[in-house]
Amino acid sequence: MAFVTDDNLTDLAVKRWGTAHSPRLAELMTALVRHLHAYAREVGLTEEEWAAAVEWLSATGRISDDKRQEFILASDVLGLSTLVVQLNHRFSAGATPATVLGPFHIDGSPTAAFGADLSDGIAGTPLFVTGRVLGLDGTPLPDVVLDVWQADADGTYEAQLPEIDEARLRAKYRTRADGSYCVRTIAPRGYAIPMDGPVGDLVSGTDISYFRPAHIHFLIEHPGYEKLITHLFRQGSEFLDTDVVFGTKDELIVRFTEEPAGASPGGGTVDEPYLRAEFDFVLQPRPADEPQP
Repeated sequence: MAFVTDDNLTDLAVKRWGTAHSPRLAELMTALVRHLHAYAREVGLTEEEWAAAVEWLSATGRISDDKRQEFILASDVLGLSTLVVQLNHRFSAGATPATVLGPFHIDGSPTAAFGADLSDGIAGTPLFVTGRVLGLDGTPLPDVVLDVWQADADGTYEAQLPEIDEARLRAKYRTRADGSYCVRTIAPRGYAIPMDGPVGDLVSGTDISYFRPAHIHFLIEHPGYEKLITHLFRQGSEFLDTDVVFGTKDELIVRFTEEPAGASPGGGTVDEPYLRAEFDFVLQPRPADEPQP
């Protein structure tokens, strides 16, 4: 029987976790054990630091609920979320790059017609986002679902407002026969990530900027194409080069042009000056032998 020593502990733990019934689980867990043990040895982890880490993880779980996912936020600020996205979505040149989902997406957004206003009277400068959804070969894609969500002019998401029990600044649009779409909303602004929880406590002990640049989230799905989760960032926004979740990409920075009151891109009129952004989303085809999700 092998008793534990400083020299054999890691090998013993790896051997035990290598008995996982799933080969993939065995691979994941044995690698995790090796890296965790190597980390503890590298930094000379103390018992007090270990206990603090356990309490931090416990607090992260306690503050998470169906609207707030603090573990996703932790993953985001550590750069892990973006790394996983990049490892799993190596799209072809020309396809719109993927970014992080973030902690504030909510399933079940209501549907919206072409050019319909998802802001529903919420204060802010009107913004129209228009363009097309295309295949990698330039083919326009009709009837594509664009799930859109964003923060308000104060930088707050619906998920951060416990008193809100209906959809706010989120909706699902569909492209028309020519692949075109039109989203009406309000101009987003840069905002701080939630700093009132365990992640905020951790970030507060550093010089890390805890702000995100102004952006709008999109989740785009269509049969035969890879799901695309991405952002559009406002050109010239603060924090583009210090995005706390490492989400900014050159290809996703879009100019917002100023337009006078009058006819709107979605039909009808706007009785005040508004902003317009134009962007074509290009979807990556799914391999023929890959099953539909």
